[in-house]
Parts: sequence; C-alpha cells; structure tokens
Amino acid sequence: MATERYNAREAEARWQKAWTDNEVFKTRNEDPRAKYYVLEMFPYPSGRIHIGHVRNYSMGDVVARFKRAKGFNVLHPMGWDAFGMPAENAAMKNKVHPKAWTYENIATMRGQLQSMGLSLDWAREFATCDVAYYKRQQRLFLDFLAAGLVDRKKSKVNWDPVDMTVLANEQVIDGRGWRSGALVEQRELTQWFLKITDYAEDLLTALDGLDKWPEKVRLMQKNWIGKSEGLRVRFEVAGNAAPAGERSIEVFTTRPDTLFGMSFLALSPDHPVSKALAAENADLAAFVEECHRMGTSVAVLETAEKKGYDTGLRVKHPFTEETYPVYVANFVLMDYGTGAIFGCPAHDQRDLDFARRYDLSVTPVVLPDGADPAAFTVGDVAYTDDGTIFNSDFLDGRSVPDAKQAVAAALESRTIDGKPVATRQVNYRLRDWGISRQRYWGCPIPIIHCDDCGVVPVPVKDLPVALPDDVEFDRPGNPLDRHPTWRHVACPSCGKPARRETDTMDTFVDSSWYFARFTAPDAEDPTIPAMADAWLPVDQYIGGIEHAILHLLYSRFFTRAMKATGHLSLDEPFRGLFTQGMVTHETYQDASGAWVSPADVKVEMVDGIRRATLVTTGEPVTIGPVEKMSKSKLNVVDPNDIIETYGADAARWFVLSDSPPERDVEWTDAGAQGTARFLQRVWRLVSESAEIVGTATTSPDPSPAALAIRKAAHKALAAVDENLEGLRFNVALAKIYELVNVLGSAFANDRARFDADASFQAAFREGLEILVQIVAPMTPHLAEECWSALGNTGLVAMTPWPTLEPALLVEDEITLPVQVNGKKRADVTVPRDADAASVEAAVMQIDAVLKALEGKAPKKIIVVPQRIVNVVA
Repeated sequence: MATERYNAREAEARWQKAWTDNEVFKTRNEDPRAKYYVLEMFPYPSGRIHIGHVRNYSMGDVVARFKRAKGFNVLHPMGWDAFGMPAENAAMKNKVHPKAWTYENIATMRGQLQSMGLSLDWAREFATCDVAYYKRQQRLFLDFLAAGLVDRKKSKVNWDPVDMTVLANEQVIDGRGWRSGALVEQRELTQWFLKITDYAEDLLTALDGLDKWPEKVRLMQKNWIGKSEGLRVRFEVAGNAAPAGERSIEVFTTRPDTLFGMSFLALSPDHPVSKALAAENADLAAFVEECHRMGTSVAVLETAEKKGYDTGLRVKHPFTEETYPVYVANFVLMDYGTGAIFGCPAHDQRDLDFARRYDLSVTPVVLPDGADPAAFTVGDVAYTDDGTIFNSDFLDGRSVPDAKQAVAAALESRTIDGKPVATRQVNYRLRDWGISRQRYWGCPIPIIHCDDCGVVPVPVKDLPVALPDDVEFDRPGNPLDRHPTWRHVACPSCGKPARRETDTMDTFVDSSWYFARFTAPDAEDPTIPAMADAWLPVDQYIGGIEHAILHLLYSRFFTRAMKATGHLSLDEPFRGLFTQGMVTHETYQDASGAWVSPADVKVEMVDGIRRATLVTTGEPVTIGPVEKMSKSKLNVVDPNDIIETYGADAARWFVLSDSPPERDVEWTDAGAQGTARFLQRVWRLVSESAEIVGTATTSPDPSPAALAIRKAAHKALAAVDENLEGLRFNVALAKIYELVNVLGSAFANDRARFDADASFQAAFREGLEILVQIVAPMTPHLAEECWSALGNTGLVAMTPWPTLEPALLVEDEITLPVQVNGKKRADVTVPRDADAASVEAAVMQIDAVLKALEGKAPKKIIVVPQRIVNVVA
C-alpha cells in the first residue's frame, strides 16, 4: 500500500502546538532531577535569522533534547541582545524609534526561531532593552561601584567630530569614521571603567581549569590578558636637552637580555616627554596629530606602517654610556608599560621595520644554536627564537633566561637621581574595561553629577533610570545630551539641581550576565543567589569563535564581580564551551561583475561541467569561490525559504550532518534536497512497516535474524549516545544512516519473516522505536509523526532515552589474522569463545594456508587468544 508523503509544513506546525499546549519545555526550578543548562549565545534582533542561526540553535537544541531524554532537568532559554548602534542608525535612516524597530524585529525573529521547533523555555524570554532587565543591570553597577570595582578616569577614545560620538576601533576605517567619513580624532574623555584588571592574574590562571573549552580559545584569552614578566629600566638623558628638567626616561621591557643590541628609544605620542616637546615643535605636534588619527587598537598600531619623529634627544646606554636617538613612534602605546620602549631591531620585527626605515643600526645579540657568531646577520626578518647571548660584553655565552637575571642583578643596585636604574615588574596587556558610550540606545549609567556633591550614585530605590521615549534623531550626537528635561534632576544628597550621566553602557555589559538572569528572570534582585548557584555554571555554551575574547572574558569577570557583591557564589560562568564553524555558499557574479543571489541562479551540468545562468534571462553567471555567507556578496540563503520548501527538520539535519560542527559547512541545494529525500525515506520505512509490526514485544528467545536486527539497533543507539555526548553531531547522524539502511534492507527483503517469525517482528518494532528516539533530537517533528504512526500515545519529546543492552554490543564471532612463517596469508573467523584446538582446526581448512605449507604438516600453530594465529612451517 502506497504511503502518503510526509507533509513537513503541516506536521511541524501541529507538533509545535502540541509541545506548547503540554508545556513540554517549561523548566521548573523546583524539579529534583539533576540539572543541565544548555545555552546558545543569544542573537541581536536585526530583523531576520540567517542560516548561521539555524546551525547554532540546532546544535544547542540537539543537546537540550538529548539531555532531557536522558533524565536531566534541562534549562534551555532564549533572549535578545537588543541594545546597540544598529537601532539608532535605523532611527536616523528610517525615521523610526529604536524601541519600535527593536521590538518589531524581535517579534519577527521569535516567530522564525519558533518555526524551527526549538525546545526553548519561552517563559524565561527577555530582551536586554527591557526596562526590567536593565534596572537590575543598573543595580549591579551600583553594587560594583560600592565594592570598588568601578572607576572614573580620563581615557583616549576614537572621536567622530561629525557624528559626535565615540567609535569602536572596528568603526575606524583608514582613519575615518565608518559612517560619516570624517577624519577621526583621538580625544581624552572622562569615562566609566569596570576594573577587570583587578582579576587579571585570576582570569589567567583559571583558564587551565577550563578543560571543556577549546584550547584555541584559552590561548586567545591568555594572549589577550598578556602577562609579561620584565624589567623597568631608566635611561639617562644625555646633555641638557630634556624638557621640564627630566633626567631620565623609563622603559618596560621583557627582553633585558638584548640591551646590548639597542639602537634607539621610542616614546608614545602621548608620553609626557612627547607632549612637552610637541608644545615647542610644530612639526612634532603635526606628527603626533597624525598618530592620533590612526585609531587606538593594538591591532591597528601593530599592523600600520612604522613611523617616527626624531626628537633630537639622546639617551645613554645603562652599561656602555653610548648614546642613542629618541623617537616619538606611532606604534608605542602609552597605556602599556611606561609608554616608552628601547628598540632592539635584530630580535623584534616591529623594531627591525622601524630601524630599516630610518637607517638605524641592527646588532644581533642572540645567536641561534650552531650558528657562526662571526657570520650571523639579520636581514629583513628578526630572529626571535632562543639561543646564546653574544656581542654583549659580560653576558656573552649565557642563555637568554640567565642573561635576563644577570642584567636585573647588575642594574638594580644602581641609581639615577636617587631612583633605581632597574626594578623587576609583572605587566598585563589587559586594560580596564571602558563601558561609557555616547549614545541613546543603551543602559543608562545610574549616576548623577552635582556641582556641590560631585559624582552621586542613583539610590537603589530610585531605579530604574529609564530611557526617555521622546527623543529626536534629527542630528548627530547623543539625544540624551539635548533632551529638555530627562537629564535635569535633583541631587539625591543635597537636593540642588544636578545632571544625570548621559553616557550609556557598552552593550557587552548587557551580555556579560544574562546567563545568570535566566535562572530567575522575574526576581526583584539581579539574581536569586541560591537559584543562580544551583543552575550555574552553564553546562554547555555554544557560539561563534569571534566572541572568544571580549564576550567570554567579560562574562568571566562579571561572575567574579557578582560573587564579590553577593549575587552568586562561583567564578566561572561556562563549564563547557563549543565554537561552531560558519555556513558557507558559492558566490555568483554576472557579466558586469555584480553579485547575484543564489535564488536568482540556475546551476546545472553541461557536458560534464557545472554551469550557472540567470533564472530570468538565461545569461551566463560566473561561479566564484565558496565563502562565508554575507549580505555584501549576496551568497545567502533565507532560512524561511528553506523551511517553507523542505521543512525545519531538513534544515536542521543538513547543517548538522555535512561536516564536523567546529568546521565550516557549505550549504548546497543538492545537499538540502538529498536531506529531504532521506527524511522521506525514514517516514516511508516507519509508516509502511507500522501496520505490519503492530504492537509486537521483544521475544525472550529471538531468532538469528531477529538478533541481528536488535544488535544493529543497539549498536546505533550506543554510537549516537556517545557521539551526541561528544558533540560529534555529524558522526551520530552517520550512524543513523547505517541503521536506516539495515532496517530498510530487512523490510524490503525479509517481508515473509514478519508473519513467520514473531521474534523478528518484535525486534523490528524495537529497532524502529530506537530509530525514532535517536533521530528525535535532530528531527523532532518527523520523530513525533513516526512515534504516533507506531501507535504510541505520548510525545517522543517526553519519552526517556532508550535503555541500552550492553550484551548486544558484544560480537559472537571474531576475525583473526593468520600468519605463516611471519607473513600474513589469510584471516579466520571463529566463535569468540573458541578454544585453541578449534582455531587450529579452522586455520587448517584455509586454502591459502595449505598452499603456503606446500602439503607439509606445520611444526606448530601458536594461537594468541583474540589477537592472531602464527603457523610455523
């Protein structure tokens, strides 16, 4: 009897309603079962989900459904990272309020995510722009302030003079604002900071305990924190040319062993000496101004062309008294070390590039092992590896570590103007986190400025400090600064007229504690500490590698700060971390070079060659490389189109099946079509066999054919279980394919057994039920339809994971290699418990062995149990 095709569109809506009606995914904090918290990084409500969202949330949903079936009380929530500049840009461009734009997008994306059938507890949903959420964030800020974890100080920022706002480093392109195109200025503004540096050492050392994090991410964080042990060294200024009576310039170096390779000293443009000299030198002032248009990020400064300005100052070498020029250089940071470095070009690429540009000396002082000291030179690539010190007076012949200690010991006892020439110091690359943003659409910083009382925290009873709705985006700048009433308030301390802080918080603050709020989203305080401690850390966190540093590091700081202020009792927010790969697609260009969307392209094989044409005109299209999906190259596919065409389960299965989840996956129409065909095959197998197998139960004495079915099903169960635990989704799916092949072949070729062998019928039904249950985390709608077709009344989403029978994983037979005089001649298959005599008898029946013996009896046969058989002729 023909079976109707599985109608994904109809079935998926129906089962989603059933899950909602039965509150299947609602998490109850009082549930006594062991907890499991799975969380995907929450999305920004841009208006549409993309295929990367499908992959990310499908992975998390598989974990949630699997763990729920395994008996855990699963927390799997969803929220929205909803503040930020895109909403303000939309307000300016489209004349729409950021709030309206944001909540409209949330509604759209919520519907799209729900159409994927994700097992989310929507009752815990919130957006970071909800007043109820950022009220508690303001409370955290005040608590951090009281605990000494907040600071207010001047900081260098990228300032767009047209848009009148601070820009992130990523928004400065070739020295200009990304939106206005104006030349960016570096300004010093008074900013609010969270003192993440207080935890630098703890954040660093604790990384070693995050053994369920990718090693790559841990290394990226270690490098970002950037612990370095070094020496602060004073260089005496030669002559009387130093400004403001300065007698010395202090540098921080991690390579004091290379002091004898020095060829210059370089200052940051913001070093006090640089500023003093620039005040009297117009050319130097112009150079400093040029440096200030570069942006403030380390990446920008390190990759920019190395430039400097010779100040005319010279400093004395602390050992040789030889003098070296002092430059102001564009690659030296004021906020690292002392804002000054000594350059050793032979052993630092940045210094070498600078030295070659200005024709400065390059003296190698670290000799590679085995190199000739008389012949070793450095060309265009600095030597940065280990070696032996040479060309360095009393340090010659020492190792690098020994030379560092020797320099420190030799300089620590010397002084310049009563100050030590050198002191040992530990530095960190990590800087305090500046959270001030000059924009409207963000969490207001709960501070009031009073002319008499100074900086006054908003009393907790007066929270929230809510954003005003009546703002204008008719001109650049922060609308809060020009609001007629909002910023004007009475001082909580003295009652006199005062002003609200108009800066809002960096959106990274919003995402640095949301995982804790999910544990009690309706609590009056930011958390219910006992509840947060019960659920945290997140057992499995899933998201992109692009968040490896800032978001993850800030979240780790936040848990420590929340612990210090009594909101929870742990340090690390995420026990397990998984960073998934991207979804990619071919790119297409028409004859003019314009990018073309995949939806507008027809690809077919012509004479064995893939050719592409425009669907509308038939004009040829150039097939380009496979790249990350991006709107700029139009190589995106709309998940809504995929779900409408193939169903949500097909989209989920495809993004999970094609490659290891940590690697990129290429979306192809052929792959999506193949997935849809496979899911139809599963449906046919279950629906067509459902009537035949009926309600058969497992026989205590199965026939060999029945036992083979049971073994195949339990092997698949064990493999899927193991691989889902390890997040090897593609491997788990491959094992499901194998089981479908076994069951499909048995159904097609052994129909007669269903009537003649009750144990076979029962084993087949058991195999089908196991198949449906192990496929359910990936294709939950299809699984429900199949579960129902088999006559089950409950939801598979509420059914426990199948019980594995380990005995069915044991093979009754084993295959052993057979060697004759040390050379393999054959294999022999024997019962696993066969004795040596039985194995010998079986070996002597093998033609290849008899031929190798040339008709002679063997001298002896050595059977190594369950490993190998050696025949000695």
